[in-house]
Amino acid sequence: MIKYIENGDIFSLEGVYSFAHGCNCAGSMGRGIAVQFRKKFPEMFKNYRQMCLNGNFLPGDVYDYDYGIGHVYNLATQLHYCVPGQLAKLEYIESSLEKMMLLAEIDKVQSIALPKIGAGHGGLRWQDVKSIIEKVAANHQKVDLYIVENFVEHGELRR
Repeated sequence: MIKYIENGDIFSLEGVYSFAHGCNCAGSMGRGIAVQFRKKFPEMFKNYRQMCLNGNFLPGDVYDYDYGIGHVYNLATQLHYCVPGQLAKLEYIESSLEKMMLLAEIDKVQSIALPKIGAGHGGLRWQDVKSIIEKVAANHQKVDLYIVENFVEHGELRR
């Protein structure tokens, strides 16, 4: 099941302890919701950054960080964070989502919250990304996805 939530904070959804977000492969989490992930999971960020620096986090990959009561799925949806031509690509999103869903099934994760990946700083059209998400999710019905389309923190809407 996919549930779209127009406005909200993925970290405050009741009963959801696993999260995902789109990442670059350059080791930076300095914009968008990635900043929240970096602050909430500093050890995850440290590991992610080192993987990028070592060339071990490539487009289409997923870095699964188990933080004890849930997982953070870092989806390698783009090569770089600000270089034209190196932003998000649909094939990267599809590959990383597929890998995330397989890992979630293995770990018996029942639900994952994520923002509208690839359509903010990634530069893709949300409708195109949404089609990919729905295609992948249709093959993994044991994992529910909660997609927050606009991040709201402390009453402040961020698009």
